[in-house]
Amino acid sequence: MAPATPTGVSALAVIRVSGKNAVALVSKCFTKDLTKADGYTIHYGHIKDGEQLVDEVLASVFRNPHSYTGEDSVEISGHGSPYVSQRIVETLTKAGARMAEAGEFTLRAFLNGKLDLAQAEAVADMISANSEASLKLAMDQMRGGFSKDIAELRQELVDFAALIELENDFGEEDVEFANRDHLKVLIQKLLYKIETLRSSFASGNVLKHGIQTVIAGKPNAGKSTLLNALLKEERAIVSDIAGTTRDTIEEVLSIKGLQFRLIDTAGLRQSTDQIEQIGVGKAKAKMEQAELLIYLCDLSNTKPDELKLELQGLPQSRRRLLIGNKVDQLSFEAKDWPKDLIPLSAKKGHLSPLLQALEEIALSYEQSNETVVNNIRHADALAKSAEALQKVIAGIDAGISNDFIALDIRQSLHQLGLITGEVSNEEVLGSIFGRFCIGK
Repeated sequence: MAPATPTGVSALAVIRVSGKNAVALVSKCFTKDLTKADGYTIHYGHIKDGEQLVDEVLASVFRNPHSYTGEDSVEISGHGSPYVSQRIVETLTKAGARMAEAGEFTLRAFLNGKLDLAQAEAVADMISANSEASLKLAMDQMRGGFSKDIAELRQELVDFAALIELENDFGEEDVEFANRDHLKVLIQKLLYKIETLRSSFASGNVLKHGIQTVIAGKPNAGKSTLLNALLKEERAIVSDIAGTTRDTIEEVLSIKGLQFRLIDTAGLRQSTDQIEQIGVGKAKAKMEQAELLIYLCDLSNTKPDELKLELQGLPQSRRRLLIGNKVDQLSFEAKDWPKDLIPLSAKKGHLSPLLQALEEIALSYEQSNETVVNNIRHADALAKSAEALQKVIAGIDAGISNDFIALDIRQSLHQLGLITGEVSNEEVLGSIFGRFCIGK
């Protein structure tokens, strides 16, 4: 049992109860007998603590196996007063319920075969989704597309592993059930599929968490002005005094359903000011980590040769947008600009070229129908599975015995099984479900 809605004043509060005796337990505290109620039915009544009325509620009954957890469940919708909600919880506790642990409802769904482990993790991703892209990614995984891909990979390996094991049983008769050339072709095909999934993690991570976007440039290039203009609010202090920004400022901008995690940084220059030196150091570190670097140059106070020197010292980010700010105060002609320079005026709000470039980047991450990996645990398991399959190929080429080949195949199967939970241990499950909220 646990509240399934956040703590605080609201119109409604939902308390969820699940387990073998959930319906009978709630009936003890309800003004109607729910023990004979059908699943997917809602009942109006009151929660009672002895003879005292606690709240006027609706009780939704779900019968196993057709419930979220796969068990008999009741969801009580009461009024949203924190005091009333707590009184309902206390009343149910008196009747024999206990408080759920973090993620226990979803853990029970997993243990009862309603979800595999990858789908259960997608539930947590869906709850924490903060953009259209991250929500779509979580929903696709929760529907089982990724799990289906993993299941197909495992089944192909299982079928061939069975033939290898069969050869071991007839070892003395020198019978070959598993053609080694066919096995190599299969392993190479599986390696290609695994590598395709694993290589999608970079895009999946962006869709889930957003693009880390660093705004950098020399002092007074207009970085903070650009941040404010993009956000349409005065988020950063703007001043004509060089070196105003000393620390990083982080905000989020959503474009085409994808989040750009904007980071305004200190101006890049040599300084004797110890605090400014720290800010410049942080700026350089953020630039190294950036998925996207928006680099500003001041068109009113920069010569073409100076700009070339600036660009040579930039880290090799995955993507870079070169912005020529203060286009309304030009100091050199357009023919001298780098070909990829985007001219604009952040102060006057002329941002259309930059916004168009950001839209194009967002659209480039649009999901296709192919599966995208967005979980570091899954990416790690895929890498280890591929490593084991590489050993299988090396073993075949070296002519090693079936026992060692079978061992590497089993290791690859083990890693794939960890993704969906066909192979699991309490430590892994505790780590995954411990990140869930109590009511889920």
